[in-house]
Amino acid sequence: MLRKLVFVLLVFVSQAYAQEEPVKIVDEEDRNRLMLYAVNESETDYDVLMTVSGSGFKQRAGKPRWFFVPSASKVLINTLIVERGKRANYKYELQLNDSISRRSLRKPVEAIKIKPKKQITLYLTENCTTCDTIMSSLTQSKYIFNSHSLAEKPEIRKQIAMALANTRTPLDSVQNPVISLAGKLYTEIEDYEGLLEYLRKEEE
Repeated sequence: MLRKLVFVLLVFVSQAYAQEEPVKIVDEEDRNRLMLYAVNESETDYDVLMTVSGSGFKQRAGKPRWFFVPSASKVLINTLIVERGKRANYKYELQLNDSISRRSLRKPVEAIKIKPKKQITLYLTENCTTCDTIMSSLTQSKYIFNSHSLAEKPEIRKQIAMALANTRTPLDSVQNPVISLAGKLYTEIEDYEGLLEYLRKEEE
């Protein structure tokens, strides 16, 4: 079934607008141009249609077009030409469609980092044999995450050791990072693919 989400938002150039997910609009000035970007901070790809009105600027004539904005990306979808001696004040109507059309425009995409639905924190253990691989994969991924070396954080190490004391895998025997997903600790995750599987389970 086709699903369409419609948002009507008022934005002024001088203000930073804190919009909720899944997509927000940010503007950047370059001389007499005001570039409007769609920033998709969600896990879902969207087609985005933005209709802009206001004063103090000119824009391309014609019917607004749909733009493809993938998950974890920033895409330029409109450019306003600010009139000389004036200040651009604009408002827009933003429509999102998660049923992607082949007719939507494809423009260069800037990858961004996004927060997963459940916070990821890695606690790097002293005897870890898989930490470097998982850290490298996460660093290259779209996700924002935190990490702590237990060898450098004795207070945190003490807390983790106490949390694992009565489990089958006490801290001294753990050879993987201790991974926290929304506060729940895991010691059995050996690679990035495994982390994604647990992350999906936590999101269900």
